[in-house]
Parts: sequence; structure tokens; C-alpha cells
Amino acid sequence: MKIAVLVSRILLGLVFLASGISGFFITTPPPMPGLAGAFQDVYFHSHWVLFVGVVELIAGVLFLFNRFVPLALVATAAIIFNILVFHIIMMPLGIFPGLVLLGLWLIVAFSVRPHLEPLLASKTR
Repeated sequence: MKIAVLVSRILLGLVFLASGISGFFITTPPPMPGLAGAFQDVYFHSHWVLFVGVVELIAGVLFLFNRFVPLALVATAAIIFNILVFHIIMMPLGIFPGLVLLGLWLIVAFSVRPHLEPLLASKTR
């Protein structure tokens, strides 16, 4: 199990690091059809991609250096959720990479479960 967690954490780190870096250098890709294209247009022209890229870059580094992994998991949970919702609603054919990320995320999250459990507490002390 430790090897699976290590491999999953490193893969998550590499994916988010690469995605974060590419967010600074990628130009607007060719438009997609329909609502997905409109969403993509707003995402790139509003420079929202830069803010998401910073979060991905930081989370990727945290995963790779095995520091603040629960924080990186919380940050990337929002990104993975948005990836999945985008593909479920607007572009179902591209959902597979998001599902792979979700699987890797769950493996790492399970390994640090005690650190994430306080996030699910209904009341604070």
C-alpha cells in the first residue's frame, strides 16, 4: 500500500506541476464546439487559467516534496471536482483523465485520512 501511495502522490505532483507550468505558457487552444467552447473562451480570456495554474503549481510542488500533503489535497479536490463537472456537463468524452486523477487523489487522501477527518466535523470545539 505504501508503494501505491508513493506512486500516486508523485503522479499527482507531476500532473499538477506540469499543468500549473503549462498554464503560464499555453495560448488559447482551438475553440471547442458549443457551451464547452464558450466556457473555454472565458477561462482563457479572463486569465482565470493563471490563478488555477498557480494553485496547481504549488500543489504539485507540495505533493512532490511530501510537504503539507493534506493542504495540497484540499486545493486539488476543488480542481478535480471542476474538471469532472466540466466533463460531465459539457464534454463527456474527455472525462477519463479526470477519473484517473480522482483515483490517484483518493489513494493519497486515504493515506492521510486522520489529517483530513477534522474537515468533516460538524462542530468546532
